Amino acid sequence: MESRFFAALLLTVPLAAAGASPKVFERELDNGLKVLVKPDHRAPILTSQVWYKVGSSYEYGGLTGVSHVLEHMMFKGTEKLPPGQFSRIISENGGEENAFTGRDYTAYYQNLASDRLEVAFELEADRMRNLSLAEAEFAKELEVVKEERRMRTDDDPQSLTFERFNSVAYDASPYRNPVIGWAGDLEQLQIEDLRDWYRQWYAPNNATLIVAGDVDPERVFELAERYFGPLKAEDIAPPKTRPDPEQSGEKRLRVKAPAQEPYLIMGYKVPTVTDAEVEWEPYALEILASVLDGGSSARFSRELVRGAQIAASAGTDYSAFSRLPGMFLFDGVPAKGRGIEELERALLGQIERVRTEPVDAAELERIRTQLIAGKVYEKDSVFSQAMQLGQLETVGLGWELSDQYVDKLAAVTPEQVQAVARRYLTPDTLTVAVLDPQPLDGKQPAPALSALGGHDDVR
Repeated sequence: MESRFFAALLLTVPLAAAGASPKVFERELDNGLKVLVKPDHRAPILTSQVWYKVGSSYEYGGLTGVSHVLEHMMFKGTEKLPPGQFSRIISENGGEENAFTGRDYTAYYQNLASDRLEVAFELEADRMRNLSLAEAEFAKELEVVKEERRMRTDDDPQSLTFERFNSVAYDASPYRNPVIGWAGDLEQLQIEDLRDWYRQWYAPNNATLIVAGDVDPERVFELAERYFGPLKAEDIAPPKTRPDPEQSGEKRLRVKAPAQEPYLIMGYKVPTVTDAEVEWEPYALEILASVLDGGSSARFSRELVRGAQIAASAGTDYSAFSRLPGMFLFDGVPAKGRGIEELERALLGQIERVRTEPVDAAELERIRTQLIAGKVYEKDSVFSQAMQLGQLETVGLGWELSDQYVDKLAAVTPEQVQAVARRYLTPDTLTVAVLDPQPLDGKQPAPALSALGGHDDVR
């Protein structure tokens, strides 16, 4: 969805030209809603976001996918507005809106001109506690989600492999369940399940309201009090976590599915900032990911794709910010004429190299400079600024970490990068999944999405 404000949201005057990073203003309403405001006056636009502390990792067997289906239903009418009116009103005001569900959160946003904030607040406050959840709308939207699952997972061989990989790599952690839900759970989902889930989690004391852009903090707090202040809080018990037992040996699985080419996923259990015993380790893991896969000059691209031409593609994925311990992931597709076993050996060879040899100081400095530059340039988007605050706050780390993040990356040493590789990238904690291509029978698979990446919902 495009709007005339979208470019302004992403391409503003660089922060370096505007001075220091803007200050964050915080206030908590009597009903428990936390409000964060980050003024940024470089363009006459804003983003307004509501983050709920609930996602697929809060779900349990038989109810997976409920958070994502409820996200869809948030656009299907309230006691005050009929279905579709929310999006129509935002569009008529020249804005754009959407939502996304993750493992640890569900979030909703509107990007608007800076004089339209009240429109977003009135609409968002209305659906926080007054969603209609009509059974007829639910029946239609559930079929939309089932089709989304078929298109994005069941008919996408790489995504299907990644889903099966997670279900094997994690024994107990709810991260083993797909965000979109298991097909069998979607088949038995009922409207009462959504009503209970909505009543339990969609409350002001389980949400964070974030506004970034060309706004006055006091005006934002005044409007937040007017529209969200009257909403009733809910008795919310934090979910009990299910830590994964220590892995004591390599796991392997093979997924057979119609596909044109094989695909490899490898993963190791690693800590995040939330649970790390040593504070610097997650930041060293982020640097490690960039050493291996930080652009065209990083090792995978330079040595495996362009150099030895073993891989058509090879990458890593790691996030330091999540509610529960996560994974350090590798994935790749072998080059034409190369086998999946050869690709795996090449990736393991790269892993062994970072385990046994400290990263050269010059290489580390180049990678670190590139990584930090990317993090700094993210601040040139008010949307990205709000996203970072929302993610940190919702997973329990606190928004203040956003001001310390770059400094922590800058402090990582070559010895620390080697140390995390030696400690966590070990054979006994490895899980490997291989996509074994099967004949297509004349059918082409759905266009592949990035199996290791996420996506917004598209309506």
